Amino acid sequence: MSLNHVRPWRNIYRRKSRQIMVGDVAVGGDAPIAVQTMTNTLTTDVSATVAQVQAAAEAGADIVRVSVPDEASSKALKEIVRESPVPIVADIHFHYRRGIEAAEAGAACLRINPGNIGDEKRVKEVIKAARDHNCSIRIGVNAGSLEKHLLEKYGEPCPEVMVESGLEHIRILQDNDFHEFKISVKASDVFLSAAAYQGIAEATDAPIHLGITEAGGLVSGTIKSAIGLGNLLWMGIGDTIRVSLSADPVEEVKVGYEILKSLGLRHRGVNIISCPSCARQGFDVIKTVEALEQRLEHIKTPMSLSIIGCVVNGPGEALMTDVGFTGGGAGSGMVYLAGKASHKMSNDQMIDHIVEEVEKKAAELDAAQEAAE
Repeated sequence: MSLNHVRPWRNIYRRKSRQIMVGDVAVGGDAPIAVQTMTNTLTTDVSATVAQVQAAAEAGADIVRVSVPDEASSKALKEIVRESPVPIVADIHFHYRRGIEAAEAGAACLRINPGNIGDEKRVKEVIKAARDHNCSIRIGVNAGSLEKHLLEKYGEPCPEVMVESGLEHIRILQDNDFHEFKISVKASDVFLSAAAYQGIAEATDAPIHLGITEAGGLVSGTIKSAIGLGNLLWMGIGDTIRVSLSADPVEEVKVGYEILKSLGLRHRGVNIISCPSCARQGFDVIKTVEALEQRLEHIKTPMSLSIIGCVVNGPGEALMTDVGFTGGGAGSGMVYLAGKASHKMSNDQMIDHIVEEVEKKAAELDAAQEAAE
């Protein structure tokens, strides 16, 4: 929950949901909103898949999903799970036996699509395997693969059909006394997704996994996801998120964290506040920010950095950041520490100097956190 007693207009009141476990990651309840991504390597290429999982985890992914389309992938999954630093969700479509095999291979969660997993009897077999192997389940409703009888009833994908699909499969799980599940109701259309998620949030207390499916490339998909997911998160809906991009999974993780950071729901790494630059800039803001984003990727400590080209807004922004730099004249600018003007620094040395100051501040914050625990 994001609460600010001084500025109540910043408050977000999260929807109350049951808490389940995905491996060792708590999902729902008062747990932090988990960031998820999915590998795009061949699952049978174990080394490539593990490398991608590790890169995603290093970028901050709490959970990683892996597709299990065939028996060979099921066999590979066992080794991937063993080497993964984060819980693995097995993505299951069409073949219910893949779900059983994935549970046996040690997957922390099974993602099953109600529209294509098979009849209720087959779903029950997957449920049994999940229970036997301490595995949770995500019901993954998707507007592109809804059940035929529901499409015939409603005529087209709509929020109501997606909610009804989800509730039908929740009933199957609950009838089998299985409650370790979360649910998603994804569509590539932002309006459809948002309405479906609002409907399912009102109809169940299950944890909710948010996503705008098949959102697009890095730029267009980021914008679409920020609008759709950001809106829902602001309303308090969502316990895990995945930003679906036609891009490197690491980029999905970065975007997911930025969405959560912008709403004050998760804090990780350096939040850079920078101006778009203009003719008043005292240094090249764009190139400086690009360099700092790369040089500061290793910082995991939540902190803020302002990089402003001139004195119009620079001092004001620096008041609210841990470290700041504001452009001045004669080839130098002002360095701010803890909101106060500290010392001048030449533009040609400022990037190295800012990195040093950020690393120093991160160490101080880490030490203070350890002392408080």
